Amino acid sequence: MFTFSDPSESPQLSQSLIPGSLERRDWKGTIPTRLSYWLHLPPDYAARESCPLLLFLHGAGERGEDLEKVKAHGPPKLLASGRPTPCSQFIVVAPQCPTDQYWSVETLLALLDDLERELKVDRSRISVTGLSMGGYGVWALVTSQPRRFAAAVPICGGGSPILARLTPAKEVPVWAFHGARDPVVPLRASEEMVKAWQDQGGDAKLTVYPEAGHDSWTETYANPELYRWLLDHRRG
Repeated sequence: MFTFSDPSESPQLSQSLIPGSLERRDWKGTIPTRLSYWLHLPPDYAARESCPLLLFLHGAGERGEDLEKVKAHGPPKLLASGRPTPCSQFIVVAPQCPTDQYWSVETLLALLDDLERELKVDRSRISVTGLSMGGYGVWALVTSQPRRFAAAVPICGGGSPILARLTPAKEVPVWAFHGARDPVVPLRASEEMVKAWQDQGGDAKLTVYPEAGHDSWTETYANPELYRWLLDHRRG
């Protein structure tokens, strides 16, 4: 479980958070773990009863203690640009994985637990996406807790097909992306996971960019259809 870094802060929305902006937050865990992350609230957050949440997991190159690195790709990059972007409709949470570590399912689920208590999160519309190491993190989350997520978008990632075949995959739809010429994570990593998901009766599809290498995320996150697809899904 995570606690506020300032013990005097109550579990309410911090007054410093401005809807429409990208704000830094620092947390301490009791396992023990320290976690910093970017938080974005939709511009109309105050007027809404609840909002969909999108958890973004970065790749291995953005690990460390410099949170600015997390703005290199994906929704944090789009939101930091200041230009209109479809991902602004979500509560966007973009944590940073510590140096030399990999995404921890336990840590990420604890973070979501606390955010659900603090913010106006629509618990039926929590989605997760990530690239490379983050793509592996997405698969790890949905094979561990498929009933927690409304949709998942792993990009140039992979996982355990054996675990996927043991997962009640019908619980969460998956849209995976990969570059056919990826020299870092081979295309078969996504192909095997998508097939395993489909074998369990799950809703899974794979988009392959024929000429793309490892960077199959820039085009993916720039596609408005991705965010429409995420918003179309809700759990249960």
